[in-house]
Amino acid sequence: MNLSKFLEDKPLYYDEIDYERMPKAYESIKKKLNLPKIIQIIGTNGKGSTGRFLAHMFQEQNFSVGHYTSPHIMKFNERIWLNGKDVRDISLEKAHEKLQTILPDEFIKSLSYFEYTTFLAIIVFENKCDYIVLEAGLGGEHDATSVFPKVFSIITPIGLDHQYFLGNNLSDIATTKLKSITNKVLISQQYDDIVKKIAKKICDEKNAQLFFCDDLLSLEDKKYIEKYSINNYLPDFQKLNLTTAFCTMLLLGFKPNILNLTTLSGRCQKISTNITIDVGHNIMAATALLDTFRGKKITLVYNSFKDKDFKEILEILSPIIKSIEILNIENQRGMATYEIKEFCKTNSIPVSDFLKIDCKKDYLVFGSFVVVEEFLKLMDKYAK
Repeated sequence: MNLSKFLEDKPLYYDEIDYERMPKAYESIKKKLNLPKIIQIIGTNGKGSTGRFLAHMFQEQNFSVGHYTSPHIMKFNERIWLNGKDVRDISLEKAHEKLQTILPDEFIKSLSYFEYTTFLAIIVFENKCDYIVLEAGLGGEHDATSVFPKVFSIITPIGLDHQYFLGNNLSDIATTKLKSITNKVLISQQYDDIVKKIAKKICDEKNAQLFFCDDLLSLEDKKYIEKYSINNYLPDFQKLNLTTAFCTMLLLGFKPNILNLTTLSGRCQKISTNITIDVGHNIMAATALLDTFRGKKITLVYNSFKDKDFKEILEILSPIIKSIEILNIENQRGMATYEIKEFCKTNSIPVSDFLKIDCKKDYLVFGSFVVVEEFLKLMDKYAK
């Protein structure tokens, strides 16, 4: 069975997660894997962009590097990036064939979509990379990416998200994520000091070295990053992600070169003169977008999963919203289409269904990877 067909039978979401399955699966095959040096990125926001910036910096040092990120927007191959390019279909199929050969049948059947594709990425990268940048999925301590030995941990901003799996408050979420750290840890700028306090406590318990970005940069480094950010129109949150990747290279003993960087698609990305897309989907992402678009008025193309706090997200974005156009989506997790429309009516926010692009409007497409994917598919359809 080819990979695409095989993954179709893997559910994307579980009501409960078996935290023992991935470690047991790894134990069953670890002697058959040839692992390069692994850097894991944990956090709520900024993992993907930080990872891609870092991967490019390794390339500039003439290293072979792989970057595993999730989810994808348009095509699965986006998740597995090797030396500047998304993995080819033929490489995916070869990795799938090997994984089917070495994994015991019980794990072939029981591994989740994300768990299986994490192993798939490792197979693609082994024997080809000097470094692998692994982006955690939902969590940290029990994340599929946490079973592999790593040389470095990066902590991007941590906030409220996926409370059902991670904990009901920021302290619980930060603890769950930070328990996955190795013995050398870099923590980026945080929006709440409790994250730093928990990081210090866990690092003390694990006898791990903890570093903060603010303590590592020289005046020359700051000017270098600032100049690049201005010249490349990076919003503040992307400048933060760039800084985190830059500091990682410093701690690994390299002088970073940031002249030829690119980031992932869908991160506050301007795809035309009047359309910006952003795959963010939580309160922290909304706050970052508010700062980016402050003083402007946009038409928000939006939808949200029912388990997201869309009310608070829309309240945060309200100063920049001129109107909301709902992108109708069918998804097994369930969309809050009706609830969003009722909220807009109650709060006197102009709301309608998204039908087409009006060249006279400025659009921000936001709400999740699913929202951005559906929007881009519609754009492709209109273009034909």
